[in-house]
Amino acid sequence: MSDLEFTLDDLRRILLEGAGADEGVDLGADILDVQFEALGYESLALLETGSRIEREYGIDLDEDLLTNTDTPRALIAAVNLHLTADQRSAA
Repeated sequence: MSDLEFTLDDLRRILLEGAGADEGVDLGADILDVQFEALGYESLALLETGSRIEREYGIDLDEDLLTNTDTPRALIAAVNLHLTADQRSAA
């Protein structure tokens, strides 16, 4: 099985597809440590984002994880932990 990694570019794409972007927010900038709220994404947008990640990557993310993860860096790390765990269990 090939190594699958969730990246900032993946997150940007999924955020734009699911919730769009607030006017004046540049998702192409260095947003790794910017809080989602400052980027214009509140809990409903993050839940939609999580749902899209789950479908695309075949993983299950806890709703609390999505509502308590406050930056792109933290969400990317959490998704990659799930992907790694799923790859190990499939091996």
